[in-house]
Amino acid sequence: MLHWKRAYIRAHVSAMVKYGIRSNSTSYMSQEEQLQQTRRKIFDELTKIVDPEIGVSIMELELVDKVDINSGKVNVDLHLTSPFCPAVFGFKIAQDVRDNIYKLPGINEVKVNVSNHFMADAINKQVNESKYPAKPAESNKPSSTTT
Repeated sequence: MLHWKRAYIRAHVSAMVKYGIRSNSTSYMSQEEQLQQTRRKIFDELTKIVDPEIGVSIMELELVDKVDINSGKVNVDLHLTSPFCPAVFGFKIAQDVRDNIYKLPGINEVKVNVSNHFMADAINKQVNESKYPAKPAESNKPSSTTT
């Protein structure tokens, strides 16, 4: 179990370094800091997605090739574990990537591009043309209490 935790931390830190993510605790955030915070949230969501065939995070497997963020639009390039892994698993991973990122605040559009797979075109078409999931209710709204 300890080995898995080390690998998880190593993969997460590696991704943060690779994509220039840094933490910032100031209350006022510049546009660049907001972008970094959004990027960090995206990578947190990507870390939660697990390859259903082998049970390991797609970030630990280093399946995410590129993440672009521009005005609430996110493009994610990824590859699968092999060019001939079962298409149903590739579809599941790509759909989870799109849905999990879309649910984040401030994200209005997500496009996933799977490459290097024999069914990449079909996976991309089906995932990117599917209906977006409902966004969760914001937790920042004040709650009303009655006594």
